[in-house]
Amino acid sequence: MALHSSFKLYTSADTFTLQPISTDSSAASENVVIQRSTGSVQLNSPASAAPSDEEVMTIYGVIGFVRLLAGEYMVVITERSKAAQIGTKDIYMVKDYKVLPLSRNTLALTEAQVGEEASYLSLLHSHLQSGKFNFSYDYELTHTLQRQAELKGNTQPIWERADERFFWNKRLQSKFIDHTSKNKDQDLSRFILPVVNGFAEIKTAEINKKPFTFAVISRRSRHRAGTRYFSRGVDADGNVSNFNETEQILVADAGLDGAASALPGGKIFLAHVQTRGSIPIYWTQINNIKYTPKLQIFNNPETENTFRTHFEIQKKLYGPQLVINLVNNKGYEKPMADAFTKNINTLNDKDIKYLHFDFHHECSKMRWHRVALILDHFQSELHAQGYFKAVFGKDGVEKVALKQTSVVRTNCMDCLDRTNVVQSVVSRWVLNRQLRDIGILGADEKFELFDDFEFQFRNVWADNADVISCAYSGTGALKTDFTRTGNRTKAGAIQDLQNSIVRYIKNNFLDGARQDAYDLFLRYDVNPSGPYLLVDNRPLQIKALPVVLLVGATMLVGAIILPEDSLSTAVILFASFWLAIITYVFKFLVANGIQYVNWPKLVPLPYVKA
Repeated sequence: MALHSSFKLYTSADTFTLQPISTDSSAASENVVIQRSTGSVQLNSPASAAPSDEEVMTIYGVIGFVRLLAGEYMVVITERSKAAQIGTKDIYMVKDYKVLPLSRNTLALTEAQVGEEASYLSLLHSHLQSGKFNFSYDYELTHTLQRQAELKGNTQPIWERADERFFWNKRLQSKFIDHTSKNKDQDLSRFILPVVNGFAEIKTAEINKKPFTFAVISRRSRHRAGTRYFSRGVDADGNVSNFNETEQILVADAGLDGAASALPGGKIFLAHVQTRGSIPIYWTQINNIKYTPKLQIFNNPETENTFRTHFEIQKKLYGPQLVINLVNNKGYEKPMADAFTKNINTLNDKDIKYLHFDFHHECSKMRWHRVALILDHFQSELHAQGYFKAVFGKDGVEKVALKQTSVVRTNCMDCLDRTNVVQSVVSRWVLNRQLRDIGILGADEKFELFDDFEFQFRNVWADNADVISCAYSGTGALKTDFTRTGNRTKAGAIQDLQNSIVRYIKNNFLDGARQDAYDLFLRYDVNPSGPYLLVDNRPLQIKALPVVLLVGATMLVGAIILPEDSLSTAVILFASFWLAIITYVFKFLVANGIQYVNWPKLVPLPYVKA
């Protein structure tokens, strides 16, 4: 059953009323009334006429409810844009939203609580504005096509059969979910909208005068989610940081491959899935203002069990694992390479094929073509892995022809830049096989020969890399010039330098608040009685020095680029003054680094004491 796709939201002094907009009389007769004073929910049918004093707006879904100091707030989608269409089913992206308080005033709050409430709301807004949130009313976006096929015949509502790893707003939907579970005659399932944090992009293309649709969807796990240096490694349940599932989808007219099973007017769907995630041991990097944070690998007696748990979960979900570890085999990253290899050898699992590929060494001096060595190494396993293939008819009849039987799991330190390059190379290899399989490409052809689609493929994968990177590191991905053009370029190197500088600033001075925003949305319960954790009690000197550094850098750049005579005595003296300030402040920060880092405040880091 499809979800309600739009509503009239009636707001009065006492209630919020959600009235579906639908030509279906049974759907239009439903409405949900939320009492603002108590937060209670009631499903009423038939709908009564709306009181004349109510404010009305059109919304496109309820993201959920979050409880702060003043009470509950309802988060609703007020604007959407179409991100993709898989078959006949639309995928949307959240373009705008509103956070609506159930409580009508904050008079019961103390002055300190009012300030803390404003800070909580600021975190909530920053999370909603920075993420890429996708949803669908009739396509099960939390599931791959293969999992959707396996769920055929499952009559549970969409929210109940959703993959809970990627149901980003599941915690915020607990009010509607709990009400439905406790009241069998109050089924709010058509109002419960799963939202996915990730990437979705689709392109229509043509090769050899044969049209098809190409899409990439990435889903970010809500477990152990966070920012680059404040979320590393594994937790006790086997969840790893920055876990993303990426699915590449191909849709074409059935019968292109001459299959006897083709249905009149049907479509053939092909998909391939890869995963990425942090190295599944207990480790962290402690911010200390230096460009390369301090690496710590913890001698936790549970490491072996947790490592095993992680891979048992992955095998249950995806089958045998082709593990590609891209970290350096020398220098700063070597301890991570050694630890991963040691635990793989200890596990000694026949269903895990492991390759340590030192990316920076193997592809040094711009020899990026050597990434293909990974394909050579796993050639037989990739052929055996296959991909999902199914035929859908107009009446929904489905015939599954192939299933993907294993998965490539890739990681580097951040599971971003090097990982993006390797995933796009693997997907390129698979897509060529799929296009030959259904007759779009000839037996000896590659889509690289078709410039228009080659351009589309490269840019979709580069866009995917940027979205995943922004969520974790705060900037777009590095090395995307290779993904977009097939070559490493000077312009790309300059862009990487810029992104690296921005990452440094964000990771040290801004990411504490970003981590707090993740925690508030996904796991932190606000305690009305305190303590008020968001108050920054650090001395003024500690709070001010990073600002002084930023102001100094701005002044120095201005002195260089603004004056007509940049070599005049006055300009040189001005620039020298600010250069001296920057040098002094930076040295001071590095010497006393850890106390100047913007640390998260809501949820203590498991391994680090700030």
